[in-house]
Amino acid sequence: PTASSYASDLGVMMAWGRIVTKATAKAEPLLVVCDDPWLFRHLSLVEGVSAGSAPPMWPTVLKLRLRGMAARLKYAARAAYSALALRDHRRQFTETGTSALLVYGHPGSSADGNDAYFGGLMHEIPGLQRMLHVDCGVARARILAGSHTMSFHAWGSVLRTAGLVFARWRPSAEDKSGRYGWLVLRAAEREGGAAAAAATRWQSICQAAWLTQAKPTAIAWPWEGHPWERALIRAARGLGVKTVGYQHTVVGKHLYNYGIAANSDGMDGIPDKVLCNGPAYRDQLENWGVPADRLSVAGAFRLPTPRRLRVDPSAPVFVALSSDPVISTQMLQAIRGAISNSRRAGRRYLLKEHPLYPFQFEPEPGIERTDVEMTKHEALSAVLYATGTVGLEAVMAGLPTVRFLPEGKVAIDILPLDISVPTAEASELDDILAVAEPQNSIRRENIIAPVDMAHWKNCLETA
Repeated sequence: PTASSYASDLGVMMAWGRIVTKATAKAEPLLVVCDDPWLFRHLSLVEGVSAGSAPPMWPTVLKLRLRGMAARLKYAARAAYSALALRDHRRQFTETGTSALLVYGHPGSSADGNDAYFGGLMHEIPGLQRMLHVDCGVARARILAGSHTMSFHAWGSVLRTAGLVFARWRPSAEDKSGRYGWLVLRAAEREGGAAAAAATRWQSICQAAWLTQAKPTAIAWPWEGHPWERALIRAARGLGVKTVGYQHTVVGKHLYNYGIAANSDGMDGIPDKVLCNGPAYRDQLENWGVPADRLSVAGAFRLPTPRRLRVDPSAPVFVALSSDPVISTQMLQAIRGAISNSRRAGRRYLLKEHPLYPFQFEPEPGIERTDVEMTKHEALSAVLYATGTVGLEAVMAGLPTVRFLPEGKVAIDILPLDISVPTAEASELDDILAVAEPQNSIRRENIIAPVDMAHWKNCLETA
């Protein structure tokens, strides 16, 4: 299962249980309307709850299982095609015993070795390889491919793609019978309604085969503690390969997947070395259970300290759309409402899509599309975000920053523990933007440290 708060709402369901438990302690009765079959059964077990007839389970389960089977069939076919289309990458692979970067196919990366996650590290360390995660499609992999950049798909067995159809999380009897048994079953069925487990299985198959052939000295990747990463660490340790997890973007207040408590492998799923963007993140990860002797500050390739931007009340509001299309849709609707009800005429909103998750919308009065990164604008009146790292960049750039709170979903707070910004629901967006102010007391060097190239070379030495 995934331990990412981006991909699972298990914590939200547990919160509902706590809310109802607290309500039972009060004398005044409370009517709870719940149509979720698993959550209903979970709440019915709370002491003091008088439950009616439970919603039927089978229609929802059947829908999810059929959807999941279709999604995994589609993914298996795509994986088989990718393995065949990119098989020449494996035939061209000749170097063994070198270190390697494992990366996603980010649009900001290029074939010359510059990488959205690791900057120009390939130019600094001769012989360093770059392997593309299986979420990078065939077309993008071909664009990025070169003598030192190849796709993991090439190491996948077409025969093994058939098994991807049956890849899903099957909770243990202990997990299903515990206090949160109904919620575990819910999480498993919902996760099984898509192809996430198949994608994890395929990445695990490909990376294990590559590790066996390549025998790298060390590997580094954008570390978040996802299931494929834990499988990678286990496989690498079995072969004596050094594992270096580079803190992926930020470690916000809600990103529990970085912590030991959210890791089903415990310490066995933590890299040998964890390289942090800055001192604040090192301290936070240590507080979450990562041993201090595994942590060090190596600086931030992906989040360089932005220059301070000019705040101009007449300039547009920069809107960083979320990777979650549901949240992006709510942001767009909230902006439309703010424009129609605003007491400040002429406020403009510049909407930028997440680089990996396109979001379709048509420009309209007051709402424009932009492909220009926030840090490259001359002046802005404010920044609105929900889940992305743009929020942190905006705070460090000295801009008024507002975090959007969607309805029915948790917008993951990506800011460090000691930084907070105003939040706004849809109905109050215009009012909050009108009074938002910059935070001028932020110590940028505590969050984003300069890249320590000597430390990187020491961690990924190929000799």
